[in-house]
Amino acid sequence: MRAKPLGLRDGDREELGRWLRSSAIRAGLAQRARIVLLAADGRSHVDVAAQTGVSVPTVRQWRSRYARGGLAALSDAERSGRPKTVDDRKIVEATLRAPPKKLGVTHWSSRLLAPRLGVAHATVARAWKAYGVQPWRAETFKFSTDPELVAKVTDVVGLYLAPPENAIVLCVDEKSQIQALDRTAPMLPMQPGLPERRTHDYKRNGTTTLFAAIELGHGEVIATCMKRHRHQEWIKFPAMIDAQTPRELDLRVIVDDYATHECQKVTRWLK
Repeated sequence: MRAKPLGLRDGDREELGRWLRSSAIRAGLAQRARIVLLAADGRSHVDVAAQTGVSVPTVRQWRSRYARGGLAALSDAERSGRPKTVDDRKIVEATLRAPPKKLGVTHWSSRLLAPRLGVAHATVARAWKAYGVQPWRAETFKFSTDPELVAKVTDVVGLYLAPPENAIVLCVDEKSQIQALDRTAPMLPMQPGLPERRTHDYKRNGTTTLFAAIELGHGEVIATCMKRHRHQEWIKFPAMIDAQTPRELDLRVIVDDYATHECQKVTRWLK
């Protein structure tokens, strides 16, 4: 006998549709939503089972559960079993303590910490994920002792965000001691089924210094390389900037307080 259409509560059809379209919801819950929607369209138990890949008794079960409790009844019930005995907080607490020096490591790995705590390494990994702990990562920080730091940062950021009219704002810096390397043989270009290939060995051509200025508004870059990194080389770079920017526009150049930038010749140009 054909089953009667399952009656849906107000607003449930739209919510069940959102469950089906969501990429974050569990697959089992989306399957139950499809069962209920098909049942609400008056499909037979056999037809619903065939379209959702479940058995007929399963279709009857979720029809019945929805009819009794609505959307809340489609969620999994609390399962019985042994309560959790591993305290994730203790795992994290042990992780935050440095490993003994005799281990010769700077931070814990899950496989190194697990036997010391008497748990599986997967348990340690789950605790780390739950608390967002990543012992293998490290970052740097720096404190400034400049009492005028806030005012300087405000000026620089304000210049970037609201540059003066008829002006170009450039961020200028240099990177020294760049290894000028070249391969001992020409590169072999990419071919179908083969990646680009290079020789494993190389020859040294000394070092070079990269001078670069970026205009953040459009992302345009002015750059050159020089053999040395002195104020004599640095003062040549502003001249290059002058030559490559429109004369009718004012230049606003942002540089750090590196010694090369504080030479009298350089500061005279910057003013």
